[in-house]
Amino acid sequence: MAKTRRRRDRDYHHGDLPSTLLVEARKMLEQAGPEAISFRAIARAAGVSQTAPYNHFSSKEHLLATLATSGFRKLEGSQAAAARGARSDKAPIERLARAYVRFACRQPQLYRLMFGVGMPSWHALPEVAAAKKASFAPLQEALAAHLRRTGRGSGSSGAVTLETAAVAAWSLAHGLSMLLIDGALEVRRDIDAEKLAGRAAELLIAGL
Repeated sequence: MAKTRRRRDRDYHHGDLPSTLLVEARKMLEQAGPEAISFRAIARAAGVSQTAPYNHFSSKEHLLATLATSGFRKLEGSQAAAARGARSDKAPIERLARAYVRFACRQPQLYRLMFGVGMPSWHALPEVAAAKKASFAPLQEALAAHLRRTGRGSGSSGAVTLETAAVAAWSLAHGLSMLLIDGALEVRRDIDAEKLAGRAAELLIAGL
C-alpha cells in the first residue's frame, strides 16, 4: 500500500496534487465544516501519503487560506457578472444583493470559512485580505454611482460617504446571508431568499 501511495505521489509531480487536495478539502468542508478538515484525511481521500500535502501547503491553515481566497475570487466573479447584467437595470444594487445571498446560500460552509470560521483571524493573511477587498469592488462601484446620481455624495447637503454606504450594504448582505444559512429565517426556496435580499436592498437604497 505504501509503495502504491509513493507511486501516486510521483504521478502528481507535475502539479496535479495541489488541485486534487483542494478538491478533497472542499468536499470535506461542505460536508462537515472547516473543523473536520485534516491533512491526514485529505491525503487518504486523495490516495497519497500523509506527508504529501506538506509538499504544497505548509499547514492546514495555509490550505484553508487558499480555499478562502478561492472563495472570495468566486464571489468577486459572481458580483462582477451581476454588475454587468445590471448596466441597463434600474436597480443594480438589488441585483448585486440577490447575487451575494445566492452565492452564500449555495455554498454555506465555504462562505463561513471565508469570514473566519475555523481560523482565529484572516487579517494577518494578505492574500485573503486582498481577495476579500476585491470581491466588494462591484458593490462599491454601484453605490458610488447611486450616490452621484442622487446627489447624496460627499460635499452635498445630507451627504452619505461611500464608506458608510458600503458598510451598511455589506452588513445587510452578510447578516441576511448568515440568518438564512443558520436557518433563523424560514424561506421555501432559493428564489425566495433572493427576493428577500432584493427587498432588503430596496429599503437600504431608500435610506441613502
